[in-house]
Amino acid sequence: MFYLSIFISAFALTALLTTLVKRVALLAGIVDNPDKGQTGSRKIHTEAIPLLGGLAIFASYFIILFLNSERFLAGELRLSHLLGFFAGAVLIMVGGYLDDKYNLKSWQQIIFPLLAIVAVILGGVEILKITNPFGSYFNLSLMAFFSPLLIGLWLLGMMYTTKLLDGVDGLVTGVSGIGGLVIFLFTMSMRYYQSDIALAAILLAGTCAGFLIFNWHPAKIFLGEGGSLLLGYILGVLAIISGGKIAIALLVMGIPILDVAWTIIRRLLMGRNPFKFADQKHLHHRLLALGIGQRRTVLVFYVLSLSFGLSGLFLQSRGKFWALVVLVVVMMLLVIGFWWLDRRQSARVKIRNNAGL
Repeated sequence: MFYLSIFISAFALTALLTTLVKRVALLAGIVDNPDKGQTGSRKIHTEAIPLLGGLAIFASYFIILFLNSERFLAGELRLSHLLGFFAGAVLIMVGGYLDDKYNLKSWQQIIFPLLAIVAVILGGVEILKITNPFGSYFNLSLMAFFSPLLIGLWLLGMMYTTKLLDGVDGLVTGVSGIGGLVIFLFTMSMRYYQSDIALAAILLAGTCAGFLIFNWHPAKIFLGEGGSLLLGYILGVLAIISGGKIAIALLVMGIPILDVAWTIIRRLLMGRNPFKFADQKHLHHRLLALGIGQRRTVLVFYVLSLSFGLSGLFLQSRGKFWALVVLVVVMMLLVIGFWWLDRRQSARVKIRNNAGL
């Protein structure tokens, strides 16, 4: 009942704050305008939509987390961990507001996620060991520099995954909520019971659900830069402080992470800056191009994230490793499939052009 009350409280508070943030964003003129007539744009909405939605999630999440800080800190977590976690989120929201308001350059945008990572590390969050899927584990306590490096790469990867995934109404919000739910179920199991992480995880699920009713297609408000980064940040931190449950987060976010990785590789092969160049080649854009619509596209991601995430509840370390291998294979098949469709479409266009000549 306690966790149910946390979920309901987070849902209600986020929904209330979202209505307020929406009005503030409209009054301040902080909106996302459609790119009418611009080729290569990744925006698919046709009218101005208010931004700053992540502010409602941020406020609701940390208000409730601080109100229940005694339970959150009842285990091995310390106050410094919570403060570092919170400080990093504040930095992300500040950077997100500045980007939504002034449209920062890419090198300016990354400053705030990097500062957030520093805040988490200074707060005392660390990775002491990594489980070997084939037995035992790698002890990192003897290599002091390795933990900050891994935390930095992991959090930056998670943040930019949710940032670049934010291209369809409700996609990032729903997938992140599923991530929170899966981590909650995992940490409530008899074998991995962690009541402190369960609180933080179900809180994430509740805030995402409260925002999703406004973010579901057709969206009334967007997460904004800060919100899209924040959700990846929270998921990433939860995976670390839960004792390195990174495999669970990878199973939930596997397809989006692989999509981002392929996007970066593809753009580099084209000689483009992967963080400056925008296109409509992301997996969610490709699904939309098939004509299935935004809602069904989002549901495809939900099903994949939930299916692979829940599989982690029943698998041991080696099983999770093979589940991740299956994820990679699925992504490779999708890449090959869409490449084949592109080739087929190009051939048809060439035939039509030749016929016209």
